[in-house]
Amino acid sequence: MDPARLPPGQKKTEQWPVVHAGGLPKIDPAAWRLRLFGLVQEERELDLQAFRSLPRVETLADLHCVEGWSRLDNRWDGVSASALLAMAKPRPEARFVIIHAENGWTTDLPLSDFAQPDVLFALSHDGKPLTPDHGGPVRLVVPRLYFWKSAKWVNGVELAAEDRPGYWELKGYHIHGDPWKEERYSS
Repeated sequence: MDPARLPPGQKKTEQWPVVHAGGLPKIDPAAWRLRLFGLVQEERELDLQAFRSLPRVETLADLHCVEGWSRLDNRWDGVSASALLAMAKPRPEARFVIIHAENGWTTDLPLSDFAQPDVLFALSHDGKPLTPDHGGPVRLVVPRLYFWKSAKWVNGVELAAEDRPGYWELKGYHIHGDPWKEERYSS
């Protein structure tokens, strides 16, 4: 393993630990919807069948947890964030993305991080559909940031002019979350 792939303070694991606060939400795939809204020219709502029919992309990426573990070479399959942005057509004043998830969870990202080519809404991991404990049916994957920014159980993408910290950020996690800068917690 190339040690240059591990950010400072991280240890490699072969496992993919299940990490979340609170209980596992019960999501009915037939009722699941993804809303694209906020500062967009075209609000959209997609059911799971429509979402799965969008063009798919794959990305190979390492994931880094704020708890200090990293899992290398994860193969993700899903819909690129760029494809969803193209559908929604952000208005010029949109600078942030607020990701909404089940049970009222949110996380925030600068639009510039969200629009990177390797960011996707994953449907599968290493060739298998995402299980509910890992965020299925759909989770965001933002490879360049700590994994709490890769929200599980996503059901909304809101574009906003101003940043709004999400669940973990309000509990003291760093607003940005770059593992290479060890942006783990607010100072």
